[in-house]
Amino acid sequence: MTLGIPLYEFTLLHVAISLVAIVSGLLVVPRMLRSESPGWLTHLFLVTTVLTSVTGFMFPVPGFTPAKAFGALSLLLLAASLAGLYVFRLAGAWRWIYASTAVAALYLNCFVLIVQSFQKVPGIAELAPTQTEPPFQIAQGLLLVLAVYFGYRAVKSFHPAPV
Repeated sequence: MTLGIPLYEFTLLHVAISLVAIVSGLLVVPRMLRSESPGWLTHLFLVTTVLTSVTGFMFPVPGFTPAKAFGALSLLLLAASLAGLYVFRLAGAWRWIYASTAVAALYLNCFVLIVQSFQKVPGIAELAPTQTEPPFQIAQGLLLVLAVYFGYRAVKSFHPAPV
């Protein structure tokens, strides 16, 4: 049990929050590319991405794992992103710090989605049972290329009106 919730239900909650974070993040990035001011979708993305990392730490797994390292890195990126948006209002360098760390946090969520898909989705898991096979490496490599490209574009394009 986690937070008084049976593990299965807690896992479903964590996955649901993670999927909302990913979908909302995928909708926020094009808004950045169009230099639109952050709105409710941005707030949803940031809150659910923080909750994804926080709930990830609540699983009863002993020791420091790669998943916990990703969660910690995500929270560090999100701290900078949140500070840039809510404390410094995207002023000066905080504009590109926000854009780059928000896209990086989305990348980490998508990275974990690919890992989990190759571990738990039967049709996908058969393609790369040890996650060292080409389908897994291609998926992660393509994700990295897309994240770097859209992160760069967001930093260059995102110049919204002052928040």
